[in-house]
Amino acid sequence: MTATPQSVGLVRAQRAEFDEPLALQGGAVIPRYELVYETYGTLNASHSNAILICHALSGNHHVAGFHTHEDKYPGWWDNMVGPGKPIDTDRFFVVGVNNLGGCHGSTGPSSINPETGRQWGSQFPVVVVNDWVQAQARLADRLGIERWAAVIGGSLGGMQALRWTVTFPHRLRHCICIASSPRLSAQNIAFNDVARNAILTDPDFHGGDYYAHGVAPKRGLKLARMLGHITYLSDAGLGGKFGRTLKSGGYQFSYGTEFEIESYLRYQGDRFADVFDANTYLLMTKALDYFDPARHFGGSLSAALSATSAQFLVASFNSDWRFAPERSQELVKALLAANKQVAYAEIDSVHGHDAFLMTDEAYVRLMHSYLNRVAKEVGV
Repeated sequence: MTATPQSVGLVRAQRAEFDEPLALQGGAVIPRYELVYETYGTLNASHSNAILICHALSGNHHVAGFHTHEDKYPGWWDNMVGPGKPIDTDRFFVVGVNNLGGCHGSTGPSSINPETGRQWGSQFPVVVVNDWVQAQARLADRLGIERWAAVIGGSLGGMQALRWTVTFPHRLRHCICIASSPRLSAQNIAFNDVARNAILTDPDFHGGDYYAHGVAPKRGLKLARMLGHITYLSDAGLGGKFGRTLKSGGYQFSYGTEFEIESYLRYQGDRFADVFDANTYLLMTKALDYFDPARHFGGSLSAALSATSAQFLVASFNSDWRFAPERSQELVKALLAANKQVAYAEIDSVHGHDAFLMTDEAYVRLMHSYLNRVAKEVGV
């Protein structure tokens, strides 16, 4: 562990058990479930300084800090969460949750189905963003948080933050939606379908019940991750880092790994397939596809957002072609049409969609400035 001066240091995951059934939007019911979460900072006496961090597709509850002294890497948003950082744990009580259906401790496909005594596998129902928000709200109740100072997320996490404003309009003061979209484009749905098919056609998938066979569809998951990873980066970023550099200095006239970019993608795919569950990947991408809060409001996003009382920060990145600035601007226009308070920033970055995880100076300044405003509102 190499802790920075502003690190939250060593942290531990906590577990909340819920015995009451959770009815899902798709019609299925989870009879009981567990959510794994982490907290950083201290909840103030009025319980007004709580911030919920919603994770993206491959994220989890481990947002900041380290689990052990031997950890090489901190939580996935450690650069944004900690003492003196934009999401300042000296002022805020920060909560990170592993979503239902996840593979990092919360109830998901690899968990035991209490009704059968076997792993859920293919029987685990499809979940949508609103199901996660409902489960998160129950956790908030458990923690004594009636209203979040802010709900924050990037990408799929931004969709959850946006959904909070629709489902529980009076339970958050601010919604910070970064590199996200009010619904996926056809191109994005197509990318997700190709990724899922890489998993579904892997011989080791066994219809989603691969646990019982003692195998995992790692080849399919590796390909899915490689495809996804390309879309999270920009051409300029990849070109600047790898270009057309060859591993050996010359063409090998083979189908092996010749270019540095090939080596990088295969490494990322292998690494991901070793730590992530394929069924969870399928669930997460389906939740992305289904997200469309305007769907039940006659296709009107402004109508869907009309009841919210939150203030909004919407941020995009100019090199993000997976969740392009136009998608964020669509959200901003709908908020303005609904007479909501919204601030918008399009940030220059070479990092593509992954920029929301990075430390571009303008991005960090924006987050610092906005969260300072939130802190003043709640008196911390």
